[in-house]
Amino acid sequence: MIILIWTIGSALELWNAYIIPSPMRTLQSTIRLLENGTLFKHIVASLNRVLIGFIVAFFLAFPLGIMLGMKTKLIHYFNPILEFVRHVPPLATVPMLILWFGIGEMSKIVIIILASFFPIFLNTLNGVLHCDKKLLEVGESFGLSSYEKFYKIILPATLPYIFVGMRLGLGYSWRALIGAELVAASSGIGYMILDAQQLSRTDVVIVGILTIGILGSAIDYLFFKLTQYFTILKEGDQQHGWS
Repeated sequence: MIILIWTIGSALELWNAYIIPSPMRTLQSTIRLLENGTLFKHIVASLNRVLIGFIVAFFLAFPLGIMLGMKTKLIHYFNPILEFVRHVPPLATVPMLILWFGIGEMSKIVIIILASFFPIFLNTLNGVLHCDKKLLEVGESFGLSSYEKFYKIILPATLPYIFVGMRLGLGYSWRALIGAELVAASSGIGYMILDAQQLSRTDVVIVGILTIGILGSAIDYLFFKLTQYFTILKEGDQQHGWS
């Protein structure tokens, strides 16, 4: 529907083509950017930053969420600092990170870590806290060790929560990265959009926006399917029991 309105409006010249280029011109720009490798280069740069930052955030947030979920007394010690940092928008740290690390990769990776850490951490913690206490009691009655209880009971019960957190974390990190690239970057989709805006290339700006939406939707769909799969798997395990 949007494309149809866009096409008809451009054909009838309802708006200035300089401000909103036609779909055909945008498509031609997309093809040209793909052929010369420019779009692919910026996509790879952005995805590489997201991947590195997200992996680091996961390996910080996941064990911390598990630890605090299993040792609830520690929550009181960690909660004040975590709550403080959680309420600071990642993009608000951009000026400070540029002063510390410059406009290189590190500043943007730290922003991604800040953006994706808390969704993963909070959902992991929530998953552990909502683990079926009766299953844990049964595990203890069977003489399961702490490792066996974690591997056979806690982790399967927490996986759906973890994937929801990862899904949210990726969405937040993607948005934060694009914002950071608009401010301080020499590559990436955000940089491509800013560079196109400075050159008055509205068609390239639209290509960048569409690329962000398509990639973000694809990543979100992937984690939605993973969450769905592990939720079904968990329900199947609960029906058949565990050994």
